[in-house]
Formats: sequence, structure tokens, C-alpha cells
Amino acid sequence: MNKKTNVCRILDQQKIPYQLQEYAWDEDSLNALHVALETGNDPAHIFKTICLTGDRTGHLVACIPASKSINLKTIAKISGNKKCELVPVITLEKLTGYVRGGCSPIGMNKLFPTFIDSSAESLETILISAGKRGLQIRIAPMDLKQVIHGKFALITEK
Repeated sequence: MNKKTNVCRILDQQKIPYQLQEYAWDEDSLNALHVALETGNDPAHIFKTICLTGDRTGHLVACIPASKSINLKTIAKISGNKKCELVPVITLEKLTGYVRGGCSPIGMNKLFPTFIDSSAESLETILISAGKRGLQIRIAPMDLKQVIHGKFALITEK
């Protein structure tokens, strides 16, 4: 079975190093903490992708550690919005090209403004979705920032 996803092809094209890591998933456990348990990785190194809509700027993306929650007020302020809301799951695939549990910040249908929690800056590598359920990519945070034109910011709850 070919495990290469669109995310892999984009990284290969840009000559950005990464490693693939598979994990068992099921429909009832699509959260990033489940991935940490399945893979034996520290939840602080597994980053989930959250899609939001800002009241002024439109859609944006946040990448935060599995063990943390997004601070909606902070991400709104940083992104130039007064208010941000989570994108409804029902519209996620049409908006991004990815399903819940397999959403990657790399290779979405459109390149949205993306914010990576600043906790990633001190880590050698992080894990993000490879664009399908059951597959993660280990990547250097600076490489992720480069490929998605992202910004580091403190965007999680304290």
C-alpha cells in the first residue's frame, strides 16, 4: 500500500525532511491525545490542526499541542479579528480537503493564515497529520513554518 499522501508529495517537492508514523485509529477516537497514546509520543510533541473563522479575516488555521486547548480570544487578536469560531465539522472537508482526524496544515485546498503554538519553537520535531487518519508526519517546526508560511504565537490556554 502506498502511504504517500499529498502532504508527503509537497514536502518531497520542497526537499523538506520528514518521517512517517502510522497508528491505529477508530471513528470514536479521532482526537490527538488518542494519537499520543497509540504512538507512545509525548502529547506536547503531537500537534492538532484546528480550523477557525475570524469575523474580519475569514478562515485561519491553528496548530497546537494535543494536550492543550486553543485560546479563542488570543488567536482572534493575533489574527486581526475581534472574534474567532471553530469551523463546523460538517464543512471541514469542503473547506480544507481533509476529514476530521486527518486534517493537516500542509496541502489544504487553500493556504490559510496559519499560527503554530510557540511551544513548538523549542522542540526538535513535532508530529502533525499526514493528511489521512492513521498517519502522522514528524517534522522540524521551522520546516513546517516554512512550508505553510506560518507564524509562531502563544495561542493556547494557560
